[in-house]
Amino acid sequence: MTLLQDTAHAKINLYLHMTGRRPDGYHLLDSLAVFAGAADEVRIAEKSDRFSLSIEGRFGAGLEADDSNLVLRAARALQAHAGKNDPYHLTLEKNLPVASGIGGGSADAACTLRLLGELWNIDEADLIAIAEPLGADVPVCVQQKPNRMEGIGEILTVAPAMPNGGILLINPGLAVSTPDIFRSFAAMGGIIERPAPVFPARWTSMSDLVEMLSLTANDLQAPAIHHAPSIGKVLDTLDMQKECLMARMSGSGATCFGLFPTPDAARNAEIELSKEAAHLGWWTWAGPLLQD
Repeated sequence: MTLLQDTAHAKINLYLHMTGRRPDGYHLLDSLAVFAGAADEVRIAEKSDRFSLSIEGRFGAGLEADDSNLVLRAARALQAHAGKNDPYHLTLEKNLPVASGIGGGSADAACTLRLLGELWNIDEADLIAIAEPLGADVPVCVQQKPNRMEGIGEILTVAPAMPNGGILLINPGLAVSTPDIFRSFAAMGGIIERPAPVFPARWTSMSDLVEMLSLTANDLQAPAIHHAPSIGKVLDTLDMQKECLMARMSGSGATCFGLFPTPDAARNAEIELSKEAAHLGWWTWAGPLLQD
């Protein structure tokens, strides 16, 4: 019997600037993170003698439900923080591609924190503090709303609400190694000095948002294309779609996104691409950006 369930939405970096590097090796960043309707699902079932995990869904095959899994790590970290002795069996329905630059594992961990926080009456600030050591994307995924990420991802500033536009996500059916991408980033010149983007009070339309994004970049996109040229093909394909306002890669890849004036325009582009995507083994999702 399911006690609670929640969705772990895909996180998209609309831009991603590498701004420095700490002495411990962690990269500093500046990014606008938003969320789409595409999501995994986490369910909490009956109590158990210890936290355990079942994994199902399209992308569940090959994932280990052991102590290395971020869902279990999150559950046990919060259990230790809260001093609770009532572990549960968890189920992860994996609908998002793995290691794909849209925060799937981080979103799953954050979803687990939210669910257990509801059961154990733990506030969001504590959940975010627990999330920080679990990974750079986990804190922003706890909130699942537009945020500017800085530091190593732990400094969050609420961003203006997203306009009522559409997004099309495409993953070319491959996982890329984040450490490899960062090594290539360093080899290709590393940190770029640039002014920090200035956010307006609000974006009135997707065109307004894209105008600001045109002054930004994903610093890991070129290194990722070097490792996986199919990312470049995805970006070219998105750019050619009717009404696509811009195309870019999210995170360290390999998922790319296209921004559209409306959710319907994004869905229409996905329909137009459906045969090609099926032939190439691409995963796609289209719909609205999540609002606050």
